[in-house]
Amino acid sequence: MKCPYCGYEESKVVDSRSSDDGERIRRRRECARCFKRFTTYETVELIPVIVVKRDNSRETFDKNKLLSGLFKACEKRPIPLDTIEGIANTIEGQLQSSVEREVSSQKIGELAMLALRDVDEVAYVRFASVYRQFKDINTFMEELNRIMAEK
Repeated sequence: MKCPYCGYEESKVVDSRSSDDGERIRRRRECARCFKRFTTYETVELIPVIVVKRDNSRETFDKNKLLSGLFKACEKRPIPLDTIEGIANTIEGQLQSSVEREVSSQKIGELAMLALRDVDEVAYVRFASVYRQFKDINTFMEELNRIMAEK
C-alpha cells in the first residue's frame, strides 16, 4: 500500500477492525519511511451482475436504482428505512450468490414484489403497478382482487 504522504510502498498494519457490519475491514497503517499513519479499507471484490432489461439492453446491477424504486413504493407508508434497505441487501445478496452473471430485470422486480408483499400490501401494489405496467383500472383491480382472494 502506497503512503499518501511520501509515496513509499512499504507500510505495516498497526490495527485492524471490522466496519459496516463486517462488509469492510478498516486498517490503520504506518509508513516504513516517514512513520505517518493512514487508514485503508478492504472490501471483497464482487463480480458484477449484469441486468438484462426488457429491450434486451444490458447494464450493471445498481442497488441504488432498486432502492429508489422501493422508496417510491413505500413513500408515506409506516415502513422503517432499515426494512427497505434490508430488502435491497437481500436481493443484492441473492443476485451475487447466484451462479448466473446475467439476470433479467423481471426477476429483480419479482424478488422485490415478493419481499414487499410480506411487508406492506399498499407498497406491493404501488411497486407492481409500475413494474407490471398496469394499463388501466381493470388491470389494477385484477391485482387487488387477487390479493383479496389470497387473504
